Amino acid sequence: MSTFSAPKGTYDLLPPDSATYLAVREAMAAPLRRAGYGYAETPGFENVELFSRGVGESTDIVTKEMYTLTTKGGDHLALRPEGTASVLRAALQAHLHRAGNLPVKLWYSGSFYRYERPQAGRYRHFSQVGAEAIGAEDPALDAELIILAADSYRALGLTGVRLLLNSLGDRECRPAYRAALQEFLRALDLDEDTRARIEINPLRVLDDKRESVQRQLTGAPMMRDHLCQACKEYHERVRELLRAADIAFEDDPKLVRGLDYYTRTTFEFVHGGLGSQSALGGGGRYDGLSEMIGGPALPSVGWGLGVDRTVLALRSEGIELDLPAATEVFAVPLGEEAARTLFSVVTGLRRSGIAADLAYGGKGLKAAMKAANRSGARYALVAGERDLAEGVIQLKDLGSGEQRPVPVEALVTEVTGLLARPGTPNG
Repeated sequence: MSTFSAPKGTYDLLPPDSATYLAVREAMAAPLRRAGYGYAETPGFENVELFSRGVGESTDIVTKEMYTLTTKGGDHLALRPEGTASVLRAALQAHLHRAGNLPVKLWYSGSFYRYERPQAGRYRHFSQVGAEAIGAEDPALDAELIILAADSYRALGLTGVRLLLNSLGDRECRPAYRAALQEFLRALDLDEDTRARIEINPLRVLDDKRESVQRQLTGAPMMRDHLCQACKEYHERVRELLRAADIAFEDDPKLVRGLDYYTRTTFEFVHGGLGSQSALGGGGRYDGLSEMIGGPALPSVGWGLGVDRTVLALRSEGIELDLPAATEVFAVPLGEEAARTLFSVVTGLRRSGIAADLAYGGKGLKAAMKAANRSGARYALVAGERDLAEGVIQLKDLGSGEQRPVPVEALVTEVTGLLARPGTPNG
């Protein structure tokens, strides 16, 4: 037993579970690639001010949840708690917005870190796939990203996903709403921290999950009743495009999400099988974020989808993904000469695109065949001195138990053909 274990609130991702996580990431990434999004990767840590400016000083992420550190050189850094600010910073630094082809479409996948109380669906280290469309203000772009996310959940077979939708207005109509909301909230019986939040970002109070707060919010002014005409028309166009794409959604006037940079379109995907944490992922439009972090005006929209929580949703619905076999062919050598020959055969199979493995360590026939069965392989290759003297290797179907000799020089072609037939693992 090791002296060490994974830190509290984290987990190790190992086979066979890791195959499901990889499949979820691929299901989320595939629609994005088809829609012209290019892959981006940013450092696991950034300047603290990138998040305090962009995510917002009043958010729980900045005030309570960031892992921060000071380097020997005095730099104040934070492990990234979310992806949007980092990806936008990278795009600005590389001047991608100046290439003349807006929007800049980027997607990413990686680990993020927040200091939170660990519970089902909430970890201190978690995995997301995200997408950002930078530099264009168009309701079709908002709808595109929502549809791409919804399509990834459909591809995974999830049926219990619900889409919540709202508009947070813009710099024209939000100030009047902010004032009306502040006036309402100041009259409530709230704790000191929440009262301070009223002055910094009152919309965040609507997102407070405590029953004692939610109970007092009955009758609170809603943004939808204060939207300017331009924001109303923009939001209705998003809704029309979602309906046309057969994407069901629910209007949620209290949806603000946990980040300060959102404007206009805001959305969240939720699922009832995650315990106390219902959100699978979400996002929205963030037209002012570029300016907040020192860039030019670049209206943008994006989302982040939780890989961990999506896996929990799959389990809650009893969905087992159709994963490719980790091993299709398993070689069982009996003796040193057979080990050398089968090692070459396995190498040839791998180069032909076949997932192949070998019994290492000089196992006997019984132990090696047990390893072959445990591997999940469709076929076993068995060879001893007599087989090699005859120039053949025994090809065994591990499902039916049928076995027949195949000439060594024809083996790769024979196995490749078998696995390519309809009804076989690669067919």
